[in-house]
Amino acid sequence: MNDFETISTFADIQTLIGSMPGPDQDSFARWQAREPQLTKPAGSLGRLEEISGFLSAWQGRHPPRLDAVRARVYAGNHGVTALGVSAFPAAVTVQMVENFKTGGAAINQLCRTFGVELGVEALELDRPTADFTKGPAMSEAECVAAMRQGMAAAEPGLDLLILGEMGIGNTTSAAAICHGLFGGEAADWTGRGTGVDDHHLKIKIDVVHRGVAANRSADPLAILAGLGGRELAAMTGAILAARHRRIPVLLDGYVCCAAAAVLFAADPKGLDHCMVGHTSVEPGHRRLLAGIGKRALLDMDMRLGEASGAALAVGLMRAAVACHTGMATFAQAGVSDKH
Repeated sequence: MNDFETISTFADIQTLIGSMPGPDQDSFARWQAREPQLTKPAGSLGRLEEISGFLSAWQGRHPPRLDAVRARVYAGNHGVTALGVSAFPAAVTVQMVENFKTGGAAINQLCRTFGVELGVEALELDRPTADFTKGPAMSEAECVAAMRQGMAAAEPGLDLLILGEMGIGNTTSAAAICHGLFGGEAADWTGRGTGVDDHHLKIKIDVVHRGVAANRSADPLAILAGLGGRELAAMTGAILAARHRRIPVLLDGYVCCAAAAVLFAADPKGLDHCMVGHTSVEPGHRRLLAGIGKRALLDMDMRLGEASGAALAVGLMRAAVACHTGMATFAQAGVSDKH
């Protein structure tokens, strides 16, 4: 099922989750055959080797390439912002989207530096999600519509898809999703986000606690609808569609990984085609990475969102591809291999 335009219910999404393809073993085998022949001690390039193998397996070809790299930043507004969970007003979401479009944000500079095509999609910013302390943030139809919009980013022919977000209040939503999926206490998952003070952090923790209490479910998709935002649902949809299109995905920080975690909760292999660009300083992110079994490529004390950490990690991915494809083999270079 790759006609994503026909998706209209959670049952359709579940069908997609249940039919996710695995890695291409033939392409990975060709990567495995070449890697030990390169002029270096085995394993000496560490995670660069892991990256090039990952790209081969999930692109379904060898050698891997990064000619067509796309970043999509989704923007959404959240009803719980009115409860005092953020240091910034909801109007900042609209203002930052305009900044993205005119090239003035950090993500614009990083995409330009690392050869990434950037697109920004605003998702009904004039209609925030509902206050999830009183019931679901989105209906099933609203959640699926946002997921379907995200699916459109996974166009055939892409070599790598990078995902990010912008939305005042969305670290509250991310914390609530993680709390709903993985348990623990609300405080375990809730950080300062845009930089709230101690008083507003207590408010934020309470909002997360009440939101999860109001939206308990064993269904990860229901948790996404109950506690998420349109930008989170769009990222979940994009990740799922990319799996079906054989496009590897590079995730950004806490909010992006919370959206991804919905697929992990539905299927522990649901994020096998994903790498994480960086570890956010949001305290819940490290806990979340442990929960989904991922180790980020970078740890740069960043917490900006907007796909900035993932875009920065594209430099590592390009280095990995260059080394695997460009290095000489022992035979080509006339260098003696180990005995």
